[in-house]
This record gives sequence, structure tokens and C-alpha cells, in this order.
Amino acid sequence: MLSPLREHLRDTFWFAPIASLVAVFVLWLVASAADEAIIGFLQDEQDYDAVTELIGIVEDAKTIVTTISSAMMTFIGVVFSISLVAVQMASGQFSPRIVRIFIRSRITKAAFSVFLATFLLSLLVLTSYDSETDPRYVSTVPLVQSVLTLIMVGLSLLLFVAYVNSTLRLMRVGHVVDRITWESFGVLTKQPQYEGELADLGDETEHVLHRGSAGVLRDVNVALLVRLARRHGVVLRLLPRIGDFVVPGTPILAVHGGRVPRRIGAAVSVGVERTFHQDLGFGLRQLADIGLRALSPAVNDPTTAVQCLDRITQFLAAVAVRPLGAVHHRDRNGTVRLVQDVPGWTDLVDLGFTEIRGCAPGNPQVSRRMLAGLDDLLALVPAERREPLLRHRTLLTQLVERTVPEAADRAFALEGDRQGIG
Repeated sequence: MLSPLREHLRDTFWFAPIASLVAVFVLWLVASAADEAIIGFLQDEQDYDAVTELIGIVEDAKTIVTTISSAMMTFIGVVFSISLVAVQMASGQFSPRIVRIFIRSRITKAAFSVFLATFLLSLLVLTSYDSETDPRYVSTVPLVQSVLTLIMVGLSLLLFVAYVNSTLRLMRVGHVVDRITWESFGVLTKQPQYEGELADLGDETEHVLHRGSAGVLRDVNVALLVRLARRHGVVLRLLPRIGDFVVPGTPILAVHGGRVPRRIGAAVSVGVERTFHQDLGFGLRQLADIGLRALSPAVNDPTTAVQCLDRITQFLAAVAVRPLGAVHHRDRNGTVRLVQDVPGWTDLVDLGFTEIRGCAPGNPQVSRRMLAGLDDLLALVPAERREPLLRHRTLLTQLVERTVPEAADRAFALEGDRQGIG
């Protein structure tokens, strides 16, 4: 039940900072109570010399806290202004879809949250200073609060270093494609394997229509759908694939064997862009986009396209012998309650190679790497999966032969090489 919610919150940038502000406010209340308890204890013991000493310490710390308060917001603004420029440059160089890497980054959210929390804490600590200087009548001395503020400043400095390192890595194509590949394998690991076609789903009794706003089908709450299907004794079949664009009135669920309440449609999440949560093809889509952008005349960077082909081949090799097809989600008794269509082998191969193949003839480095990747995959897959690979190999060969005039250049471009040219 919490999995889709957790994924949606990871795709937002507001939740972590707001949660940190609430947490630091609670922490300040605890620290303030501790300061009052310390002063109350010393006054009860009539140890006014200790109270006077504490007042002197926090008065010295007040200058530091005031400086932190005045400088922190400026620091936040400068850091994130520069970072947004870096993200904009990276999205223009690679693909607009990599902005989600910045948004989902734990380091980015942690840094922004701690910076804001430090700023808020410094303001709250300044409100705790008592104008009374007589140790017999002072109500609080913000010693614990001041120490806590200094700890938060130290944590902010450490996170600032980690944040700069993370942002610089975002500018490196190797890190970006590695991150996309890693997330793609995460989706593959969580997804049930294809078990073959079900003999009978039962009669199709109704369709559940999408009633919300138009958008991309991001994910479905599998646990909720399985539970509702079990309660009503039906089997549900998800009609669009994850990543499809749906409009109001689109049938999204087919019901077999009975009827379900209309509110079941709330278990289907629609948004403005695709996510990695349940979308098996989204990683290949991003890798293909980066490769295409690299091969555009404005960028002309075939080495980046080769790096994308490396990862595309890696992902396809991982699913080369994996059963692919509609996945079956079962209830606790082992009964299939939800059938979900996912991309098959041919879909994934076409997604990974089709568009980059169209730009390969003018870039022998790319054609050589693609041929090597196709040959590697042909050696891995069973006989029934060879057709789409052979088709792409043939089409690439024909395209190079048509577009490259010199025989020596054609022969060079059609020689497989895992490094492209090197």
C-alpha cells in the first residue's frame, strides 16, 4: 500500500524539506525544554556562578548564531541557483528526462533540507535569548540550542561537499547512463516473471474507465487491486501498459467474472511523466534518447551514443533468457487476481536499437558497436528470440551499404567492435 506513495513522494522535491522543517521545530522545542531544565536545576541549587558562566558562553555564541542566520539563506540561494544552471545544461546535453535524477537524489534533498533546517533553527534560537542577565531571575539560557545549531552547521558543510560531488557527477555521461541502467535493473528485479498464458480468465463482464485527468499511466497499486479483486471474486486485467498516455474515458481495467465498485480506478496513478516504479521500458527509452541527442548534428558525440549502446546491450543481455510477457499478480491463496501486460522481447529490442540505428550510417563508431552488441546478443538468446536481432542487423547493414559510398569505408563500418573504434 505504501510502495506507490513512497515512489510518488520520491518524485517530489517539497516533502523532504517540509518534513525537515517540522522535525527541526520539534527538536528545538526539546532543546529549549532542556535549557530551561538546566537553568531551573542550577537556580534551585543556588549555583548562580554556573548560571553566570553559562550566560557568558551563550552570549559569545549569539554572535555566531546571528551570523549563521543572516548568511544561511544567501548561501542556499547561491548554491541552488548554480545547481539549477548545471541541471539545465545536463538536460540539454543528455535528455530532459534526466532532471528526475536530480529531483530523486537523496543527497540533493538531504542537503536542501538540512540547509533550510539550519536556517530555521538559527532563527528559533535567537528568539530564545533572554534579555534578563541576573542569574537569579533568568528563565532560560539557550546552551543546548546553540550547540545544536553548531552541529547543524557542521552537518551542512559535510552535505555541501557531498552535494557538490553529486551535482558534478550529474554532468558526467558515464554516471548518468550507469544510474539509469541501475534503476532499470531495479524494476526488472521487482517484477514477477511471465508464467505463460492463463487458460481462462472467465467472461469479461465490464470495463473500468479512467475518470481522472489525461496523462501518462505511471503505476498501479498492485496490492490494493489484488485485495479488491479477491474480495469481489474477480480477475482484473490492466488494459494499457505502464507508460501509455490515457485520456478520460479510456478503459483501464477489464473485469472478468463479476463486478467491482467504480472507486477501484483510484488504484491507477496517472501523472505528467513516466517513472521507473513499474515501467520496464523507461530505462531503454532514456538511454535511446541520450544516444539520439548525442548523434544530433548540434552535439555530434558518437562516443556518448556508444556508451548508451553498452548499457542497452547489458540490459537486453540480462533479459535474453528471461520469460517476458503479461505478469500475473496472485493473492495470498495463490489465485491470479491481476494480469498486467509488459513489454516483450521484441518490444525491448526495438526500443533499444531502432532510433539509434537510423543515425548510425554516418558514424562508423556507432554502427560497429551496434553490430558487436547484436552479435553478442545473438550468441545469448534462444532460437525463438533471434528474429528481431537479425532484423536490426540486416537493416543496419543495408542502411550502411546504401549511404556509405566507398567500399573500404563500408567494410570498416560493418565490422563489429565492442569499443566502436576505440
